Amino acid sequence: MRIAFAGTPDAAVPTLDGLVAAGHEIVAVITREDAPTGRKRRLTPSPVAARAAALELPIIKANRIDAEASAQILALEPELGVVVAYGGLIREPLLTGPTHGWINLHFSQLPKWRGAAPVQRAIMSGEPDSGIAVFQLEAGLDTGPTFVNRAVAIEADETAGELLARLAEAGVKDVLNTVTAIADGSATATPQTGEPTHAAKLETADGKISWQDTAAALHAQIRGVTPDPGAATTWNGERFKIHRVTLAEANDLAPGEVALRERAVLVGCGSGSLQLIEVQPAGKRAMAAVDWLRGVQDEKVTLG
Repeated sequence: MRIAFAGTPDAAVPTLDGLVAAGHEIVAVITREDAPTGRKRRLTPSPVAARAAALELPIIKANRIDAEASAQILALEPELGVVVAYGGLIREPLLTGPTHGWINLHFSQLPKWRGAAPVQRAIMSGEPDSGIAVFQLEAGLDTGPTFVNRAVAIEADETAGELLARLAEAGVKDVLNTVTAIADGSATATPQTGEPTHAAKLETADGKISWQDTAAALHAQIRGVTPDPGAATTWNGERFKIHRVTLAEANDLAPGEVALRERAVLVGCGSGSLQLIEVQPAGKRAMAAVDWLRGVQDEKVTLG
C-alpha cells in the first residue's frame, strides 16, 4: 500500500522498519522538527527522522500538521496513514484524506490509558498489565474502534523505558497484520467498551520521591518515570537520582534511612523498604548503589 507514516520517538522506529521490510511504499514520513538535546543543546533529528533519512525516505518535519503540511501529504495520495507516537493531532481534511484513513498503534489496552503516557501511567498505578492496540484514528483522543486490542503483562521490575521498547517491537506484527487486512478488505474494527482512563503527559514533579509513601507505591512510581522524567530525591541537599530499584523485605528502617545489608543497599519507606540498585549522585555518572554507599564517609545516610 501507499502509506504516510507519522511518528517521532524510538518507539516508532520498529513499525517504520516493519512497513518498509514488508514492501509497502512509504510516500512520506511525518515527524517533529529537530530539537535541542544533550548538555550542549544541539539541534538533533528525531529518531524517526534519522531512520527515515537512512532509509532514503521522503521526510516532512512539522510540530503541527497545518494546512500547508496537510496539502503536501494529501498530494502524495496515500492509501493509508499509520501513526505511532507522532506527538501532534491529525485533523481534517488529512484525517479522512487517505483512502482508508489512519490507523494508530497505541501502547495500552483501550479504553484504558488514552493519552500521551499510557505505559508510564499503567506502571505507576501498579497495574499488572499494559497492552497493545491498533485502532482507527478519529477526531476524539484515542477513541476509535480497534482492530487489535490485547493485554501484555508487565514484568516485576520493568521500567517504563524497558516496557515501551518491548511493546514497540511486539506491536509491529499487529500493525502489519492490520494493514494486510485493510488491503484485502477483511479488517474488522470493534468499538471500545469499558471505563476510559486518561494517561496525562508526565512532568518533572511526577518523579519527586516522598519516602513516606509505601514501598509498593514507590516501586511503581520509580519504574514508571524511568527514564523520563526520572525519579529523584535529595542527599546532602543536592538532587539524587534513582534509576533502578526492587522491593525488599526489611521493615525496621525509617523513611529515607539507608543501610547496607548483605551487599544490598536498602532504604526505608513509609511501609516496607526498597533495595537501591542503580543511583546517580549530583554531578556523577549513574553507578551501582553499593559502590555509591561504600564511597560515603557519613556514618548515617538519609535520603530526602
